[in-house]
Amino acid sequence: MRRTLVIRNPNAGRGRAQRAWPEAERALQAAGLEFDAVATDAPGQAAALAERAVQNYVAVVALGGDGTVHEIVNGLLRASGGCETIALGVLPLGSGDDFAKMLAPQAPVGGMPLPWQAAVASIAAGRTRMFDAGRLDAGPVMRYFANGMDIGFGARGAANAVAMPQVLKGQARYLGALARTLVDYANPAVRLTIDDAPALELNTTMTAVMNGRCFGGSFWVCPEARADDGLLDVMVAGALGRLAILGLVPKIMRGAHTGDARIRMLRARRVLIESDETLAVEADGELPFAPARRVEVTVLPGVLRVFG
Repeated sequence: MRRTLVIRNPNAGRGRAQRAWPEAERALQAAGLEFDAVATDAPGQAAALAERAVQNYVAVVALGGDGTVHEIVNGLLRASGGCETIALGVLPLGSGDDFAKMLAPQAPVGGMPLPWQAAVASIAAGRTRMFDAGRLDAGPVMRYFANGMDIGFGARGAANAVAMPQVLKGQARYLGALARTLVDYANPAVRLTIDDAPALELNTTMTAVMNGRCFGGSFWVCPEARADDGLLDVMVAGALGRLAILGLVPKIMRGAHTGDARIRMLRARRVLIESDETLAVEADGELPFAPARRVEVTVLPGVLRVFG
């Protein structure tokens, strides 16, 4: 059975995916794609659907945003045991669509993902590439990520973005979450072990471990990252006050922060984050598990087959 399963999240992009679906369905049909489509109506459903899809489908297409992609990637990698997956396509119809930005590696910092219409053509052409993925281990809990993870300011901002008023969309939503996060944030003391190097002990406003280049829709935290190099890019920001954060935000939105003395840019295959206090953890814009004191992040080279 050489069919594709399209998993769409009607709530993605604050209803953007639902509004676009009739046109997207016609475009997929016109492109000659043989597919079945299913809409999700509960958290975790996309992951379960993707995990089962490997039994009957040659590919899965995510119609939605980064949260939808996160769930589907987790389902596909669970089904493959963390090894090579069936093909993944993405019709970017979310709020930030940071994973979709990875599909155009030559795009400039600040660039937008290709429109979903171009993604349909890419999927129909059948060309795939192998991307890396990340694995998160926090005690008994394990999750995968496609784009990136962080602890500190970004994770707190992700929680605040969920709580923002529904009328705020896209960049306005993320900037609103940033403003709320500035009111109440901390610089936790952590121990970072990068591969086999001696541990770094520091207070950090945010530590991000990225497969992609951008998160939060507008923040190019690791502008030189590549999703197919077998490495994770790491940004470690030291302990910063509110004014320093506000000064850095425009730089990060331009990807111009990498030479700042308060920022360390590293590459690694494994990152261990430990703290005496519990740390909120964000992955692909989601909060995948309860705050933890120990998080191990490892790269899975070339396991994610993607159209593009």
